[in-house]
Amino acid sequence: MDEKTGMTDDDTPDFDPEGDADAAALEALKAENAALKDQALRYAAEAENTKRRAEREMNDARAYAIQKFARDLLGVADNLSRAMQHAPTDASDPLVKNLAIGLEMTEKELLAAFERNGLKRVEPAKGARFDPNFHQAMMEQESQEVAGGGVIQVLQAGYELFGRIVRPAMVIVAAKGSKGPEAPAEAAAANPYAAHDDDAGGAVDTRA
Repeated sequence: MDEKTGMTDDDTPDFDPEGDADAAALEALKAENAALKDQALRYAAEAENTKRRAEREMNDARAYAIQKFARDLLGVADNLSRAMQHAPTDASDPLVKNLAIGLEMTEKELLAAFERNGLKRVEPAKGARFDPNFHQAMMEQESQEVAGGGVIQVLQAGYELFGRIVRPAMVIVAAKGSKGPEAPAEAAAANPYAAHDDDAGGAVDTRA
């Protein structure tokens, strides 16, 4: 027994330096493991972002290349369309009739090739609402058949590629006050050529 403290040997506090060292080492390993895990997650996120960015850039480059090629072919499609408008499909001469049929088949195959590659024709029907995202108004006219803001005639078909307009459809638009079936309210609200209470109107591109 310790005469000063009155404590026996059994009352002496336990002290294990090796145990404390092991606990500290374990805590250090846990902290290091957490840091490495966080670093690995950051590297994985950066790698995924790099992959996505590379894919996006590659897709953009591919789309740009297709778009440029598509523009070069639009002239061919336009010429075929004009030829079809004047093709004598009911001609009595077999040679002329077969030529007209050949033109029609060539146009259909070209348009089908466009469709297969994501290039879609934009050719609104008569009376369809004018959409500034896909149509270009070349002029506006009074109409007794189409309501204000509707398409009266398509002067030149447009094309879109993967949702991006390559060339807008050039159209003639019915002027405000024109008679005809009314467009839906939500469509008229976004249509600069539809009738409104004010006198303000959308600008018309008169360039051919």
